[in-house]
Amino acid sequence: MIFKSSIFLTFIFFPMLFFCQVKEVNPPAYIKTITFRGDTRESQLPLLKLGDYLVLEFDVLNGDESDFYYKIEHYDFDWRPSALAKPEFMDGFDNQRIRNYENSFNTYQVYSHYRLTIPNAQTKRLKVSGNYILSIFNNDNELMFSRKFMIYEDKASVGVSIKRTRDIQFIEQKQRVDITIASNTMHFKNPKQTVKTLVVQNNNLNTAISNLKPQYTIGNKLIYKYDTESSFWGGNEYLFFENKDVRAANTGIQSIDLKDIYHNYLFINTPRAHKPYTYNPDINGNYVVTSIGTENPNIEADYVWMHFALEANESLLNKSIHVYGNFNNYAIEESTKLYYDPDNDIFVNQMLLKQGFYNYKYVVVNENGSIDEGVISGNFYQTENDYKVIVYYRDLGARYDKIIGLGSGSSVNISN
Repeated sequence: MIFKSSIFLTFIFFPMLFFCQVKEVNPPAYIKTITFRGDTRESQLPLLKLGDYLVLEFDVLNGDESDFYYKIEHYDFDWRPSALAKPEFMDGFDNQRIRNYENSFNTYQVYSHYRLTIPNAQTKRLKVSGNYILSIFNNDNELMFSRKFMIYEDKASVGVSIKRTRDIQFIEQKQRVDITIASNTMHFKNPKQTVKTLVVQNNNLNTAISNLKPQYTIGNKLIYKYDTESSFWGGNEYLFFENKDVRAANTGIQSIDLKDIYHNYLFINTPRAHKPYTYNPDINGNYVVTSIGTENPNIEADYVWMHFALEANESLLNKSIHVYGNFNNYAIEESTKLYYDPDNDIFVNQMLLKQGFYNYKYVVVNENGSIDEGVISGNFYQTENDYKVIVYYRDLGARYDKIIGLGSGSSVNISN
């Protein structure tokens, strides 16, 4: 009887364990420069209109010209597998080999550059909106990495305005997002249950605010005017460097050296948390691969050891400090950690990055794993940040969450 009960409980709880929220998987050290985008040059969180194309590019530095395969899965709003079978959201097939790749040319670091475009001859189109994950496998069916993307339909208009927080305690440090959702083509039934939202700052899903409920309804218009629930820390403008010419010092680079490959040494950065805010144009954490004097930077841009340096002070000595940006999908890894150099009284890190223009900042990772961007960079309400609001809708009785609208806003014209 006990044995039968154990089997019964296993079958009850197994689906609960299996259908859990999925997370992106980061690549091994020999896979670099994962560029995931729509129709822009910058690597970003892909938010595509239904029918648009998606581009994934990445470099493999082992020189093996390995075979890689891709799979696509559809997910609900909360990143649990949706109820749709593959033919219901895809026209064609996945689990196909990535056929488009080239080897590097005239570089110190040998690599192979892979490019996948969807739709293609095998995967002809993705038929429905919603959340997706693109996963890359090697020849042994081992998962190398995965990336999230979203496809939306243009069925609702999404108004986004950025305001200063009304909380006096954080009025100099936080920004809040006000949202208005309206549609002329559909009627929102029971919107507090059927409509869900995701608010994303600077394409970073790690800090996104999810599932705000509409506060007011005026006709077929949904109004969101929260304060604390829709507030983000303002952060500070990203630091940046450009090394499109590895043989000469460029923006942000103090010196260069050629060993096995080129080494670029950045100027020592100082903590900005207690300094006045200074406007410094950036691309909000993104990066662009570029190199001077080349026809195709994808295979002619070289890899460089970038040496980061942060001025130390007593308050930071026991902190876990990392370099942070979209160059690795905002991941916190051992490769991004800074270590204290007592001889020079600075924190240092070296990271292998492809030539280009990069945004980055220094963040502190707390013991519970949370990320604090303000300890080193500070938080200022004036900081220019990009915001996107993604609106999901599941009608009563529907089997998956559609994305019915996308809105964007910038804090460059923030108001009270």
